[in-house]
Amino acid sequence: MTDQSSNQMWGGRFAAGPDAIMEAINASIGFDQRMAAQDIAGSRAHAAMLAATGVISDSDAEVIREGLLTVLSEIQNGEFQFSTALEDIHMNVEARLKEIIGEPAGRLHTGRSRNDQVATDFKLWVRDQLDAAENGLLALIRALLAQAEAGADWVMPGFTHLQTAQPVTWGHHMMAYVEMFGRDLSRVRDARARMNESPLGAAALAGTSFPIDRHMTAEALGFDRPAANSLDAVSDRDFALEFLSVASICAVHLSRFAEELVIWSSAQFRFVTLSDRFSTGSSIMPQKKNPDAAELIRAKVGRIFGANTALMMVMKGLPLAYSKDMQEDKEQVFDAADNWMLALAAMEGMVKDMTANRDSLAAAAGSGFSTATDLADWLVRVLGLPFRDAHHVTGSLVAMAEKKGCDLPDLTLDDMQSVHAEITNDVYSVLGVENSVNSRQSYGGTAPDQVRAQVERWKAMV
Repeated sequence: MTDQSSNQMWGGRFAAGPDAIMEAINASIGFDQRMAAQDIAGSRAHAAMLAATGVISDSDAEVIREGLLTVLSEIQNGEFQFSTALEDIHMNVEARLKEIIGEPAGRLHTGRSRNDQVATDFKLWVRDQLDAAENGLLALIRALLAQAEAGADWVMPGFTHLQTAQPVTWGHHMMAYVEMFGRDLSRVRDARARMNESPLGAAALAGTSFPIDRHMTAEALGFDRPAANSLDAVSDRDFALEFLSVASICAVHLSRFAEELVIWSSAQFRFVTLSDRFSTGSSIMPQKKNPDAAELIRAKVGRIFGANTALMMVMKGLPLAYSKDMQEDKEQVFDAADNWMLALAAMEGMVKDMTANRDSLAAAAGSGFSTATDLADWLVRVLGLPFRDAHHVTGSLVAMAEKKGCDLPDLTLDDMQSVHAEITNDVYSVLGVENSVNSRQSYGGTAPDQVRAQVERWKAMV
């Protein structure tokens, strides 16, 4: 019979009182079992090092190695029974190892603590995710390069404030995202290099008196070096924060592109057609083709941002070294990683499959007086007007075209000369959108030759 008086403050959710509540709040096995492969890899490296330094016998190390492989096989085959009572992946693995090999299992934890063990496991897991992100970004960049190369000379409107600004090319617009995701790729690689120090052997916080070889375990696990301060090694979660920060910035880029795809695929724009693989229909409106994949990418950004903020809030007030608060790091990172990888894959699929509607792009490119800047430049270049005067003349001609209900190329020479008498027939050479984009030959400009040069530069890098 439950003692209700002892359980009153805990409410009706738990029947067994504070013990059940403590188990529920303390256990992390429900989520940190995702680090099983990393945990076993760390333990294998640690056991091999203990044998090499004479801390344990070679025979015990071999039995431990074989036992750990058996545990890993059970986990991978879905045969492993995880226990909440054993709190976390580390204790679950060690308990099962003891069942399999007996007394030698107790020697595995010599010279380490769960503090450095979890830091090592988590670093290994995050490092794997950074590698996956690198692969995802490379695939996305290559898909964008294919679009840019195919449409290097396809004209389309360039926008500021979502208002028609100047003509650009489809290839130029695609290459803008290549640059964005290229910076994300750089951040991923930079973060991976910075976090690649091994915490293993830092023990609880002060190191260990056993003659361990931390360089050996670091090398075995693919780290560049052991972390140089044991206090920092067990309390550091910068690698997780940086992972979430990099993911958040990349998510911004994914969301911005997703927003454009939503707009561009609408009936009002018709700039792109998304494939059926990344669209859905309406349950009631048979004409609808909804860009759901793009919309979901746009929404998932919130989860990644939230994880970033949540982990910063966990870490902001913690004294050195380890505190149990840090158990709250993994769920945030796991969720953000899942959603980031999914968003990268979905965006790559959409980019590879989407079709740019060249005719719609070209029709929109000349709208909204998109060559007004070209006219102003011509007035400066040919007539020698100061740019501010040229800007004023061009504005007057735009107002005239608006009043007449036509575009700038449709104004007669007499119309133009009524605003500035020195304008000649040569002005029409710059008013077509094709001429406009071809003239933008400055480095990084929208001219097709510049776009193709940037495509080749990136293809050589990725």
